[in-house]
Amino acid sequence: MNKKNFWNGKKVFITGHTGFKGGWLSIWLKMLGAKVYGYSLNPPTKPSIYKLTNLKQYIDKNYIGNIQNIQNLKKAISKTSPEILFHLAAQPSVRDSYNRSLETIKTNIVGTSNLLEIIKNQNSLRSVIIVATDKVYENNEKKISFKETHKLGGKDIYSASKAASELMLNAYRNSFFLNKKTFIASVRSGNVIGGGDWTKDRIVPDCLNAFIKNKKLIIRYPNSIRPFQHVLEPIFGYMLLAENLYKKGAIFAQAWNFGPTKRNTTTVIDLAKKIKK
Repeated sequence: MNKKNFWNGKKVFITGHTGFKGGWLSIWLKMLGAKVYGYSLNPPTKPSIYKLTNLKQYIDKNYIGNIQNIQNLKKAISKTSPEILFHLAAQPSVRDSYNRSLETIKTNIVGTSNLLEIIKNQNSLRSVIIVATDKVYENNEKKISFKETHKLGGKDIYSASKAASELMLNAYRNSFFLNKKTFIASVRSGNVIGGGDWTKDRIVPDCLNAFIKNKKLIIRYPNSIRPFQHVLEPIFGYMLLAENLYKKGAIFAQAWNFGPTKRNTTTVIDLAKKIKK
């Protein structure tokens, strides 16, 4: 292992490490020599990237727990004394937020607030990445590309809960972290695709399940244009941002969008046709 590799030997705590993006992030960091500590619920899908890669045996410490439980989360973070933290644990589905509205609020707002409350007294931390979503913006259907400075909002419980967690992050950062050496950034991305994702109501898993079983594929909004991006793209961005927070501090402690250029966006139906081909 190259000793100049930033991640070699770094102690990294990941919430949501049993999920799709959390699994890929854990694998990549382990490949770079990091010590990875995970805190999450059991894998949210069957099959899962966590089980199929046997990720548990590679994680330095595996905590199964709910971020709504502040005492258990605090114990796990305190025991590991991480230098870098990625917060991915969330209720990630817009459709599920209609059926599980209060649970979505507890996980995305209260769970994130629990984490922020804990880390304000965790002196080992240098950089923290809070994984949000591109759904945090107030969407007036004007077909514009949102910038980080656009107004936050949300017409559904999921979007509103993630926007609210961003407001909590900003409040905590200004209230408790201005004179600390812990720097926090939020990252906003969406429409992430790639191997290991079996989440319900997502276009790639839905396509594969339909085509493999020779069933009809139902697409809710076929002509909607989406900024699809492969999972390794935003994850690399998160890691690069964490490194910059660690080395350069406050200048990077803000919100960041991660997505493709406009010419690389595509409609849902065109993506489905490519998958079928």
